[in-house]
Amino acid sequence: MTAERTVRGLIDEPQHTEPTELAGLFAQLEPVSIDFMLGDWHGGELPSGHPMDGALGKARWYGKSFRSANDVQPLVCLDEAGEKFSNVALGKGEASLRLIDVDGTVTASMVYDGQPVIDHFVKVDDDTVMGVMTGKKLAPPYFYFYLERDASPASSGGCLADR
Repeated sequence: MTAERTVRGLIDEPQHTEPTELAGLFAQLEPVSIDFMLGDWHGGELPSGHPMDGALGKARWYGKSFRSANDVQPLVCLDEAGEKFSNVALGKGEASLRLIDVDGTVTASMVYDGQPVIDHFVKVDDDTVMGVMTGKKLAPPYFYFYLERDASPASSGGCLADR
């Protein structure tokens, strides 16, 4: 089975996966460009026993919004009414996208403005990426997650950054 199919299966039917297996899958997937990442995305975690498992759900995390390389909302959450908002308090600011070398492969990566954290992205399919959260103060095993592109700006209410 290909890495793409394996990750798709983990998204469709979540199950605990060892961090080393997730790292291996991440390494097999194609890098993505900054342009590929632009738009609104909803996401979820890839459970691995990491201390972050479950934290995004508690924060009512919806996903991420990439308006441009320098205009990124990394923690789009849902308020009590189900409306999306950028949780700048939780994220300690917002973020930007940069191309960064990850173990010899250059891919789009999101750099948080207010904390030493970088999320790296690789392609699962045209509308899905796998992400890994790394950073200056973070050590393996890392936290893995996925993002799925919102169907269209009209169905998702437009890019969050436009509001």
